[in-house]
Amino acid sequence: MTESPDEDYRRAAVDLLGAIAYGELSAFERLVEDAKMAPGIGDKIAIGAMATSEFAHLQKLVGRLEELGADPAEAMQAFQASFDSFHAHTAPSDYYEGLIKAYVGDGLAADFYREIAAYLDPETREVIIASLEDSGQTAFIVERVRAGIAHDHRLGGRLALWGRRLMGEALTQAQRVAGDRDSLTALLAGGVDRPGLDLAALGRMFTRLTELHAARMAELGLDS
Repeated sequence: MTESPDEDYRRAAVDLLGAIAYGELSAFERLVEDAKMAPGIGDKIAIGAMATSEFAHLQKLVGRLEELGADPAEAMQAFQASFDSFHAHTAPSDYYEGLIKAYVGDGLAADFYREIAAYLDPETREVIIASLEDSGQTAFIVERVRAGIAHDHRLGGRLALWGRRLMGEALTQAQRVAGDRDSLTALLAGGVDRPGLDLAALGRMFTRLTELHAARMAELGLDS
């Protein structure tokens, strides 16, 4: 088992890993459901491959939690209500909204966790970054959304509004995850031997998240 010299830090690392792990589990379950709305077998296969990738990421996070001496299910349980509430408020009404949520919503969450991972030890940071990597299958989402908009221009306006809603909900969710757990708040604040985020740095972080969101929306052919 990998020992942390600081129990407060270990608790923060476990909380962050638990949050990301439950997010991956939620993404896996959601993609399985989204596949049912897919219009053809090819799309079902592509969405299924994305779900499989999410589950593989989950297994790596579970392994790191065990190395830190944590119970993975217990670490994830702490974030279940928050994530389930987020997904209940952002349930897609059709296949295209599901694709946007998988690309934009999950992308925003990944950006946020990458930012926080910068304040972790190298081994934990490496596991987190690996779990957030795009396996390449999201290129399929860009292709499908752009093709849908080309076929029906009205779709673009509706999906742009949906993307903006997801942005607001995802940022609120990110702030809630960080604020509801004292250990994560302390991790971001830093300490005597660890740098943290002051208000200016926190503002710059959320500016970067907004810019990355805008870039994703543009790639989809949507206004942010």
